[in-house]
Amino acid sequence: MLNLFHNFNVRTFIRAAAWGPVILFFVEHGFSIGSIQGRSMQPTFNPDSNKLRRDVVLLNRWIAVTHEYVRGDVVTLFAPDDPDRVITKRIIALEGDTVFTTLPHPDKFVKIPKGHCWIEGDDIFHSKDSNEYGPVPLALINAKVSYILLPFSRFGKIERVESSRVSVFKDD
Repeated sequence: MLNLFHNFNVRTFIRAAAWGPVILFFVEHGFSIGSIQGRSMQPTFNPDSNKLRRDVVLLNRWIAVTHEYVRGDVVTLFAPDDPDRVITKRIIALEGDTVFTTLPHPDKFVKIPKGHCWIEGDDIFHSKDSNEYGPVPLALINAKVSYILLPFSRFGKIERVESSRVSVFKDD
């Protein structure tokens, strides 16, 4: 058994495997790469509508641990109506804000409760978002989209954009 550790290949494997938990922690809680599909975030992502090409992005997963969200951040989260599906939306409002809604939401205004946010897609005509779900729990957010990596022609930081379509008021 001791001779097994003298084998160069076994030692190399053990050294590499020892980094496994570190790499797993980094991917789960640090940064990872993902792809964006669908039309709900056009023109920010997938602007050419070609379903064969998807934007590849850098995901900041640490933000889901720190909960340091700002209005206008683009985030990925588990869909409130299907926890097996991950969606990409923009944060429009945070807890304590009052937001003007759009159809199909039944109320004209909604005050965002503690521990929740209001999310919407950039393409209002192709987005299932808080106007259907209502305020969503912050706990559903699993990452912030930080950069577009591919295609190279669109490489860059994701701009934080506050919606001009939705007015947000902060209670004093």
